[in-house]
Amino acid sequence: MSLAEPEACTEDRLLGGRVALRQPRQGLRAGLDAVMLAAAIPARPGETVLEGGCGSGAVFLCLLARVPGLRVVAIERDPELAALARENAARNGHAGAVEVLEGDIADPALRRAWPRCDHAFANPPYWPEGSAPPVALRAGATHAGDGPGLDAWAAALAAPLRHRGSLTLVLPTARFAGGAAALRGAACGEISLFPLWPRAGQESRRALLRGRRGGRGPDSIAPGLVLHEGPGWSEAASAVLGAGAALEWR
Repeated sequence: MSLAEPEACTEDRLLGGRVALRQPRQGLRAGLDAVMLAAAIPARPGETVLEGGCGSGAVFLCLLARVPGLRVVAIERDPELAALARENAARNGHAGAVEVLEGDIADPALRRAWPRCDHAFANPPYWPEGSAPPVALRAGATHAGDGPGLDAWAAALAAPLRHRGSLTLVLPTARFAGGAAALRGAACGEISLFPLWPRAGQESRRALLRGRRGGRGPDSIAPGLVLHEGPGWSEAASAVLGAGAALEWR
């Protein structure tokens, strides 16, 4: 089914209704990972940011809702998702700030079209070739398959970064070592891990990972964020998910 057909997508809202998002009914759907990744980008108005594998645009839209005046360059290899990301940018009033390029993140010809950037980010396919979910869009979003792996994603996204520009990934915590190695291989140092804890005292299953292009300072582990308290979200998580607050991550 084409994503252009009305029944192929759902109409959703993020950040307490501030972001309108049309996204595929099936496949990998935007949620916690997208909002937390957007909250982690240390961007300022007037800067240029690069997103790899933008899907329907949830991450860059949440970032623009928090930080106005950004220039966004987003990469998406699926033409229908790229078209959907452009549509979502327009419906949220950001058509002039967002450029969505179609192609593979590792394509040298595509990379030559990227501008110099202050920050780059992605929710990359984090599992190597092997078992994959049955829905093709979800498989492509979570499993590298025969496409670029974490090393290639980090190298591509780091290449246009200015000195000390940030590269931020959201990954399963189990992929922390591979993600850190990929960042180091892309000349990004000062690696910092920001765990997302389901509840206080429970093992983290998701984490944010950041490196700085050319950074030479020490690595670090941030306190992270506890997602749930009692029957619902924690106060800190609600501030991010509902109000679009930035994560407290230096």
